[in-house]
Amino acid sequence: MKKMLIVHIITRETILCLLLMTKLMALAKEVTVEESRRNEEEKLEQLKTTGIGFNGKPSFKIAMFADLHFGENAWDDWGALQDVESSIVMSNVLDRELPDFVVYLGDLVTANNLPNPNAAQHWQQALAPTVIRNIPWASVFGNHDDAPFVWNSTWFGPSGSPILPAATGSLNYYQGTTRVDLMASDSSSQKSLSQAGPQGLWPSVSNFVIPIASSNAAGAAAIMYFLDSGGGSYPEVISASQVSWFEEVSSQHNPTASIPEIVFWHIPSIAYSAVGPQPLQPIVAPCVGNINYEAVAPQEAEWGIMNSLASRSSIKAVFVGHNHGLDWCCPSGSLHLCFARHTGYGGYGSWIRGTRIVELVESPVFQIKTWVTLEDGSVVSSLLL
Repeated sequence: MKKMLIVHIITRETILCLLLMTKLMALAKEVTVEESRRNEEEKLEQLKTTGIGFNGKPSFKIAMFADLHFGENAWDDWGALQDVESSIVMSNVLDRELPDFVVYLGDLVTANNLPNPNAAQHWQQALAPTVIRNIPWASVFGNHDDAPFVWNSTWFGPSGSPILPAATGSLNYYQGTTRVDLMASDSSSQKSLSQAGPQGLWPSVSNFVIPIASSNAAGAAAIMYFLDSGGGSYPEVISASQVSWFEEVSSQHNPTASIPEIVFWHIPSIAYSAVGPQPLQPIVAPCVGNINYEAVAPQEAEWGIMNSLASRSSIKAVFVGHNHGLDWCCPSGSLHLCFARHTGYGGYGSWIRGTRIVELVESPVFQIKTWVTLEDGSVVSSLLL
């Protein structure tokens, strides 16, 4: 009798555990637009407390930091010096432009060149100029942020590796940090509005929406969409699933397309190659820009995002990084396709660094202006979108 009772108790507990596990698994897999919207509503509440919006001011200014590439050659003095220079560029721009919001437009770190078990340490260094000034921000991923570490062939010569994995006590020293872990580090900060986005879009991570609150009435004066354009640990694409997600959340946030919208991701779409000037050729109207020193390096495939954007009259511009030698904006139908400006001293290219600024003016007539502020304080490439 005692044995039967024990068997009965164990069986009942086992069944309860199985039922609980089944429910938890179902909840984990149930990723819907409604879940994404709840996350965004929580962020909207945070917007109210952190002041993301016009807040009675005539304008709302956004600064974009693109391709910072922190952590390159972290084993020598050159790498650390590049990070210092990048921090100086960001600090000077922030103090000069006094933006209300910062967008980190991907490639904050160069994971493929970063022998560090926790790339989030360098990610946080990249965020520091914004953090210490108490400015809210959001980040999207680039192709280098979680790229696999690439071994330097000279490390296999007589001099050996400048950093010995054995000294760390871990054989995973060079394995890098995942997108999910980097996003967790970023979004843990009080002023971060970055989000991991719906799990159903994995391995894509940085997909989210941030409204900009109006001063004149309840609701948003403009809406910012952030998309993960891939690269690094998976192909350089915006997937068909991301397109479906964008269409659903945009129709919920802005069903009549009456609110102006802008979009951010890292790697330019193939459409950029079609509208931009040929490499090394002058930038002429209707395009506006300051540098055009290389060919567009687009995503690997186009799965519908540009058609989706083109169908919404409310989309005013897309902003990308990735190409360090480009900073032009060109029209594509009713919207503009724009590059930011290489901000960091990490990465290729010796062109003067800078930051693309976007200013939204709410009254008397809503306008979106953009320009590039260079590290020497000069302003180029002004455009009314």
